[in-house]
Amino acid sequence: MNKLAIVGYGKMGRMIEQLAPQYDFEIHARIDVGGEFASVQGADVAIEFTQPDAVAENVEKLVALRIPVIVGTTGWSAQMDRVRAAIAKNDAQMIWAPNFSVGVTVFSKLVSEAARLLAAEPDYAAWAWEIHHSAKKDAQSGTLLKLVDDMKRAGYTRTIDASSNRAGAHPGTHEVGFDSGADTITLRHTARNRDGFARGALKAARWIVDHPDQRGLLEFSDILFRGQL
Repeated sequence: MNKLAIVGYGKMGRMIEQLAPQYDFEIHARIDVGGEFASVQGADVAIEFTQPDAVAENVEKLVALRIPVIVGTTGWSAQMDRVRAAIAKNDAQMIWAPNFSVGVTVFSKLVSEAARLLAAEPDYAAWAWEIHHSAKKDAQSGTLLKLVDDMKRAGYTRTIDASSNRAGAHPGTHEVGFDSGADTITLRHTARNRDGFARGALKAARWIVDHPDQRGLLEFSDILFRGQL
């Protein structure tokens, strides 16, 4: 079995540990926030779910040890240049996503296509909305911000009204809509639990182990849709 290091031993880290054998991984090391990285040496890959302000430093430490890394933490986009520099300096491997759910990744493609098709239809105004549990720190979520960015990249240049809510234990719902005087189009993804996020991260970890020659910084969608687009 391949050796997996878990960086961030919270709810996501424990779920990844539980599901890891299904993806041919054994747990090589567990590091919680602020822990020492010496134990990760020898790991085939690391999955990082920690805090936004810890991502860049964690990535730097892991790639310096020649360990490929999967980053599922959200809200760290301000550190992207630092992370890119670490990947380039070490000729390293990293896959990241604001949301590792396969369903959300497909959902984002549908949203982008709808935005592209409606970009030249000025009667259609757009909104984006999400709700998560009250403990989630970033609002708006990284997933929502990525959805809005994808819409803009698809050519939708008009205002996109974006909002978020935090309440209870909700695992996450994202909604994008287009409204005109004639009709409304609504696209929605609802997560039932964290299982999909953990499975997506493990799927990415399995891919990176199986493709050691694929260097650089990749997004989850790059591997999920490889050969299909």
